[in-house]
Amino acid sequence: MPRPDRQDSVWGDVPRPAYGADYNPEQWDTATWKEDVRLMGEAGVNLVSLGVFAWSWVEPRPGVFDFAGLDEVIGLLDSAGIAVDLATPTAAPPRWFSHVHPQSLPVTADGLRLAPGSRQAYCPSSPAYRERAAVVTRALAERYGEHPAVVMWHINNEYAGGNPHCWCEVSAADFRTWLRATYGDDLDALNKRWGTGVWGMTYSDWSQVEPPRTSTSRLSPGLWLDFYRFCDAEHLACYRAERDIVRAHSPGRPVTTNFMASALRTTDYWRWAPEVDIVSNDHYLGSEDPDRAADLAFAADLTRGLAGGRPWLLMEHSTSAVQWQARNIAKTPGEMARNTLTHLARGADGALFFQWRQSAYGPEKWHSAMLPHGGTDTRIWREAAALGSAVAGLADVAGSSCPPAGIALLLDYEAMWALELTDRPSSDLACGDALRSWHRALWTAGLPCDIVPAPGEHRLLLVPSLYGLSGTTARALEEYEARGGHLVIGPFSGVVDPDDRLHPGPYPGVLRDLLGLRVDEYLPLAAGVTVGLDDGSTGSVWAERVVPDAGTEVESRFTGGPAAGLPAVLRRGTVRYLATRPDEASLARLLPRWAAEAGCAPAPAGAGGGVEVVRRNGRDGRSWLFAVNHTLAPAEVAATGVDLLSGVRAAGAISVPAGGVAVVESAGTAAGPSGAVLS
Repeated sequence: MPRPDRQDSVWGDVPRPAYGADYNPEQWDTATWKEDVRLMGEAGVNLVSLGVFAWSWVEPRPGVFDFAGLDEVIGLLDSAGIAVDLATPTAAPPRWFSHVHPQSLPVTADGLRLAPGSRQAYCPSSPAYRERAAVVTRALAERYGEHPAVVMWHINNEYAGGNPHCWCEVSAADFRTWLRATYGDDLDALNKRWGTGVWGMTYSDWSQVEPPRTSTSRLSPGLWLDFYRFCDAEHLACYRAERDIVRAHSPGRPVTTNFMASALRTTDYWRWAPEVDIVSNDHYLGSEDPDRAADLAFAADLTRGLAGGRPWLLMEHSTSAVQWQARNIAKTPGEMARNTLTHLARGADGALFFQWRQSAYGPEKWHSAMLPHGGTDTRIWREAAALGSAVAGLADVAGSSCPPAGIALLLDYEAMWALELTDRPSSDLACGDALRSWHRALWTAGLPCDIVPAPGEHRLLLVPSLYGLSGTTARALEEYEARGGHLVIGPFSGVVDPDDRLHPGPYPGVLRDLLGLRVDEYLPLAAGVTVGLDDGSTGSVWAERVVPDAGTEVESRFTGGPAAGLPAVLRRGTVRYLATRPDEASLARLLPRWAAEAGCAPAPAGAGGGVEVVRRNGRDGRSWLFAVNHTLAPAEVAATGVDLLSGVRAAGAISVPAGGVAVVESAGTAAGPSGAVLS
């Protein structure tokens, strides 16, 4: 049984560590249900997500509910001791609903109303959709709200994943209402915010305000940003409505929805995270990504940040191939376990797959599952069952947490949206690319990192990209520096406000005084062009003509390119500014040096170069060191204690096989990176 701690009141009866999958019994006959439940027991499954796409199964005709199948499946799972994370099926409205309410279907920016036939075929602003979603949610909550097997609720599925925006007339009217509620009923103020004087596009009546539909040329960036905010708010309103219905009929059971945090789309998960009881995330590796092991760590660190450092749940990942990628490349032997245990190492208290039994038909039949088409005499099944046993052996880890890192990476979703709109000085300035590159450099160096929405108590705060910046955030950065924090800010930051309006005065706007410099001119680089620095670093994408203030130190200069001889890395006190985007090799050399200057602890012995060493601490002084070896050679990692996966006792060091994982438990040695926070 999991150890009791302060998080148990949130998790309730959810088994920890959770292990299981999304289960879709509506695709199978009753005999298969019984076989599935038996095999789940063999695989160590203790939690399944149920009913995610089952709306047409439980409500086959308008107002006619049939719960016989769901009753039987929940009963079978309950009798086998397998808990249920029951989903509201509102991500997949039935065909009958779309036929009766065609106006509920989403409309594209080009004015095309999308046809039914796939999941997420609804406009989140549609009154008909919201009404019927409430009806089916209430019916499920009333029937199963007190069922002993239902330990958790799962609202909808991957909000905004398939239709992040809708441009229909209902959305347009609600957009106008949202604007007036958010900013007040002052059309002149809206014109000023969006800069509609450009090209003579000033509004003279609220009825003229429309979503950013396809037009003859570009549209106001301020319009786009507010439309993103509005659409995010509409999806969140849908979630809240269903969540509140569930809570009324199923008190005490946690409610969540599955994020897609590391996809870095137009959802501000910092706003969503406080709305769920348990933060959960879906993560799918790019099978052809050479840095996919680092991407695991990025996704897990971001999800832990969204959870405020508390334990979280990996709601979906894959056992092997993912059908929607261009090439359906299978995971290598052992990769499934490394993927799963990487998430557990970085704060997850459970891991579920999509899905349990591989579909025999439909779009996802080539998506891997715990139980493949070939059944139990397959590599994937054997690895999934062995992993279930390994996860069960980590029960005592549940409820523990990762110690704060000394280094934090700042992610501002709205600044990212603004930078990645059209009409920027360079289309290569993707914020997500910079975030991943800086995080990957830390991962390569073996240094732990937290991901945060704002400055906190970390000794080193990294800001790779912050194009859009409010005065409030600028002051928070100044206060962080005043407390002794070390700050590294990447190029083209602090330039505009949250409406994409330039801050007055020379670049970089509200960061000028903090950085002790001004930028005379931005100098985007041509595709594929790099520039050298006199410290041996290499920059790409971007350069700037920077003029330092008196007292600002120039640490390195450009040796070539449009800014040759000019400052490339500058420092004022504990604040650095980069006038280019260093390549990853340069970051992997520079970031550890700057972390040491800030007083952060060095990488754990044996960490780096594809070997992850991460610790989780319990409240009783116990500690678990996870060592995940993503390389093709054995790795020596400093550790003392017992490896819970192999039973090997480590006395100072442990050898982790190529592609292997060790989880070493030590009593009375709970620890974290020294100097993790500002004193």
